Order: sequence, then structure tokens, then C-alpha cells
Amino acid sequence: MPTVLYINGYRFFFYSQEGNEPMHIHVTKSEANGKLWLEPVIKVAYFINFTVRQQREIMQIIENNYPLLKRKWHEYFSK
Repeated sequence: MPTVLYINGYRFFFYSQEGNEPMHIHVTKSEANGKLWLEPVIKVAYFINFTVRQQREIMQIIENNYPLLKRKWHEYFSK
């Protein structure tokens, strides 16, 4: 499961076997985790144990790094 981005203690990554799903990213920090769809729009699939403040911060990180996340998805799953 390749890590794509590590910011403020949040680790954003893909699971190797999920290339057949729509573009998405997983995020984890301590005991919390989540999954967010990146297309057709950025949308939360789920958040578990993240505070509302952390959820806002995660959304901001994803919006700020969207081009990188999208590029990394295509690079990884186009192999």
C-alpha cells in the first residue's frame, strides 16, 4: 500500500488491489481512518474516529494536493 502523501501526521495512501474502483484515497492518523472519493468530485466515503476539525483539515489537504493525488493514482494503477 503505497503512501502518496504525509502531512501533519496524516498518511494518505492507496491499497494496491483497489485500482478497479473509482479514484479514491485512504487516510489514517493514530486510531482514525477514512476513505475519500476523488472523482467525479471530492466526497467522503467514510471517516472513523476523526474529529470534525480533523475532517475539515483532511478535506483542505486533499483539495490543496488534488493534482498530486490524481497524478499518483494514474501512475500507480496504470502499471
